[in-house]
Formats: sequence, structure tokens, C-alpha cells
Amino acid sequence: MKIAVTYDNGNIFQHFGRTEFFKIYQVEDQKVVSSEVIGSNGVGHGALAQLLADQTVDVLICGGIGGGAQAALAEAGVELCAGAQGDADQAVEAYLKGELVSTGANCDHHHGEEHSCGSHGCGHHEEGASCGSGCAGGCASQPALTGRNVGKTCRTHYRGTFNDGTQFDSSYDRGEPLEFICGAGQMIRGFDAAVADMEVGEVVDVHLMPEEAYGMPDPSAVFTLEIAQLPGSEDLKAGQQVYLSNQYGQPFPVKVVEKNEKTITFDANHEMAGKELNFRIELVEVK
Repeated sequence: MKIAVTYDNGNIFQHFGRTEFFKIYQVEDQKVVSSEVIGSNGVGHGALAQLLADQTVDVLICGGIGGGAQAALAEAGVELCAGAQGDADQAVEAYLKGELVSTGANCDHHHGEEHSCGSHGCGHHEEGASCGSGCAGGCASQPALTGRNVGKTCRTHYRGTFNDGTQFDSSYDRGEPLEFICGAGQMIRGFDAAVADMEVGEVVDVHLMPEEAYGMPDPSAVFTLEIAQLPGSEDLKAGQQVYLSNQYGQPFPVKVVEKNEKTITFDANHEMAGKELNFRIELVEVK
């Protein structure tokens, strides 16, 4: 059995479509017997999936991945375990023990796991929303994107607003276009889909329902913990945004929604979950 991990200096590289290296583990009797690091030899999910197939890889462990890449891997016969972070060797060991479960593309890592305020601490989460936060909301089950720009590096300017006209994000205000690989799961689904077949210089206006953006709020993502079991939480207040880490040391952002003398309740839903979003998108460059 062979397991591949998107690899960067000992850790799991978070963008499958842009990974430059894979670490390949040879496994026998549920134990790693050897490993090697290889170059990716190509860009785009089709080329990467074929590379893994050529290496007779059975399982891929990675971080963020889009629907198109998942389809390419499935066609190549490679099992996918997505949403992993941290040390590559530890992730493989966790997989072999049955403790690493695929979460799909950039979905929450905390479901069904113990929560702890670990080495990442209860640090403050950056305020403001960015449309480059990954494809939340069940992207694992989405069909593959098609279009002339899928798999290519795109640079776009954009302005994002809510239905009442309030602006929540703008690359124009920052003075720098947003760069991403179209269809690689780095963007929310609806944004990716809008750019997939645009021409350079074209400007489009899109209205995204929650299912095309950050999904609907998940009631199971709201959870309560004992303050005594969560060092560092004593001084937190309702409304604060912080990071927790799960049992694998993977950080995820949460918002404090309620606190009393003994317990504290967090909401791990994305702050844009359930919201309809509007974008004006200008395709600046395709590489």
C-alpha cells in the first residue's frame, strides 16, 4: 500500500493544485516501512492525479482540494483523505490507526473530535471576511468545474457586498488583485464558477446563494465546553473570535456565543454562513 501526502518542509501543504512535492510512504502491515519525497512534475489537478496514479498511490492525504481535483483523483483510483493539517508523518500514523477522517475540501476539522485550546492558543481571529477563505459548505459533493480557466492561475479584482449594499470585502481597496488557481478549491464555489469561463478584461456581477458561498449554518458546529477543561478560556467574552485546536493540533476559528461561570459555548460556523453574497468580479490576468 502507498500513501501520498502533499508535502512542504515536513508539513501537509494546503493547496493540492499548487503542491510542488509529495511524500510517498510505503506501508506494510499497517506500518510505514519506507518513504521518499518526489517533485510534482506538473501543475493542475489532472497532471497531479496522473502522477499519483503512475506512482501506484492508493491514498492521498492533503489539505484543501476542490471538486475538480477530487473527480480527477477518483478517476485515477486514488482514495482521498482531505482537510488534514500539520505534520505529514503524524498524519499518516493517524490515518493508519483509523484516527484521520476525510473532511472534504476545506470543511470544518472539529466534527466528532475532542476540542482543546492547544498550542495555537486562544488567539484573536482576524476581523473581516475574505472571499479567498476556501470552499466551505459541502464542496466535497459538488460536481467538477469546467471552463477555459479551470486549473490556471487567475488574478481578479472584486468587490463583495451583502444584499443591502453593505460592502464586506474589496480587492480594489487593497490595491492588489487576488491570485488563485481556478477550480483548486481555494475560493468559494460560486466565485470559482463565475471566473471559470471569463475572458481577461471581462467584468461580471454574480449573486450567490449560501450553498454557493459559505453554506448554511450547521447546528452541530455549536458546542459547549467546561471552562476548567479549556485553559486560557477564563478571560474570553461573548462575541470574541478566537482559534481553538483539535486533538491533532489543527487550528480552527470559532466565535464565543455564550459564557457562564462553568461553561463556554462556541460557534465554529463561518461568519458568512447562511448569507447571500454579491460580487462584481473583474478578470485581470490568466497565467
